[in-house]
Amino acid sequence: MAATIKDVARLAGVSQSSVSRALATPDQVRADTRARVERAVAQLGYEPNRIARGLSTGRTGTIGFLVPDIANPLFAGIVKAAQRRARDFGLAVLLADSDEDPATETDLIRTLTKQVDGFVLCAPRAGDDELRSVCGDLPVVLLNRRVGQLPSIIFDNADGIRQALAHLAALGHRRVAYVAGPRTSWVNRERLRAVRTGAAGLDLEVVEAGNVSPDFEGGVAVADLVLAAAVTSVIAYNDMIGLGLVSRFGARGVTVPGDVSIIGFDDIPASALVSPALTTVSQPKDQCGRAGIDLLADLLNDRERPGSSRASLPTRLIVRASTGPAPRP
Repeated sequence: MAATIKDVARLAGVSQSSVSRALATPDQVRADTRARVERAVAQLGYEPNRIARGLSTGRTGTIGFLVPDIANPLFAGIVKAAQRRARDFGLAVLLADSDEDPATETDLIRTLTKQVDGFVLCAPRAGDDELRSVCGDLPVVLLNRRVGQLPSIIFDNADGIRQALAHLAALGHRRVAYVAGPRTSWVNRERLRAVRTGAAGLDLEVVEAGNVSPDFEGGVAVADLVLAAAVTSVIAYNDMIGLGLVSRFGARGVTVPGDVSIIGFDDIPASALVSPALTTVSQPKDQCGRAGIDLLADLLNDRERPGSSRASLPTRLIVRASTGPAPRP
């Protein structure tokens, strides 16, 4: 039979209430008592009843993790890392997918509020005021999004775009298209702003195309418009759009990178497996997922490490076969 809290208390030589406190609020228990409880828990293989523990502490032991589209490999990678890290804290992750819809996103947050201790919102699409309002008093961490002073962890989109533009300029390209992602995406707005600023400094002419859905089909749909713009290079909002562009260009008899060079964003696994392999801006997905859980755990325990609440993670250009010298006139 499974060990009970009574068994742990008997083996540790303490009261059941001391066991409960040692497991729920270890900082409020003497070190020697906590050590005896931990040894007894390990020896017996005791696992606390999450529901009962929640009733006594007001905590569920569960956090909400919202993503715009779990089918997007970028978000899948972040979620896997976050789940692994959450287990280290004894937290369960309740995953929800908003299907790129801001209204669905806010409805999900409202629905889950009473079931979780806090939220990690990955690239949320809702407006700033809506997010502040709907999250209420629960601890919230944003990934890939900034909203005022809310705790957040982002990727350095501006530097990633700078690296991509500098690479194209060095290859002799002077006319580049930026294929924009969803209008509701904060990241898309940041990347577009960086493209406009960076291109001006490199004497590059920019053609803006989109907004398109952030998937393979979005890239296919916009490819003909990009070709009509007579550019020699493209920066796509993400790798999925970039892969759609490569596919449609091939169907049109346009060679990559002979006729047009393409750069994606995210460095998803598929970007290295296609032919030509996609040049892309890599983002540390695992680090982002882990850092988001670390930050939320600090908030749940009323701790905040200096400088941790607004972190920016570095990006890195991965040069592959989809970029090459600009074609001769």
